[in-house]
Amino acid sequence: MKITTNQINGILIIEPQIFKDSRGYFFESYNEEKFNKAGIAAKFVQDNQSLSQKGAIRGMHFQAPPYEQGKLVRVAQGAVMDVVVDIRKNSPTYGKSFSIILSAENQLMFWIPPGFAHGFETLIDNTLFLYKCTNGYHKPSEGGLFWNDPTLEIKWQTTEPIVSDKDQILPLLNDFISPF
Repeated sequence: MKITTNQINGILIIEPQIFKDSRGYFFESYNEEKFNKAGIAAKFVQDNQSLSQKGAIRGMHFQAPPYEQGKLVRVAQGAVMDVVVDIRKNSPTYGKSFSIILSAENQLMFWIPPGFAHGFETLIDNTLFLYKCTNGYHKPSEGGLFWNDPTLEIKWQTTEPIVSDKDQILPLLNDFISPF
């Protein structure tokens, strides 16, 4: 398992070791000891799964403290452009976004600690997106940022996004007060 960092402190890209043979493939999608050694000392309490069609954008969501969530995300079928925005008000990268392609083909996983708004764009029909969460869903604590805020500089690939009504009315970063 290879775990790498990037320009935004805290988020990690995880490349599992994949064992292939004539039957198909096998890999560990989670190993507590290896994750702890990499600095992901998380206790996962909830698994989520979504199925989305090409062009669907889900996000940019988070849960406020004390119900904040860390997420370990991956794609089992299809592909997404996964996106995070740093909303930790004392972070040097506050308001900066980062995106990565996660797919059934590349089998990459992405660790998103608390303090980030998270979303994704589905790149292929019938994409199956999986995520492990460190806290359960708590509706009164949910929040988000407007998915298409130009300040975030997210380069969505679709020209005709499928977005929920709820995600259309989230605040812009400039109107947002971070709970982190």
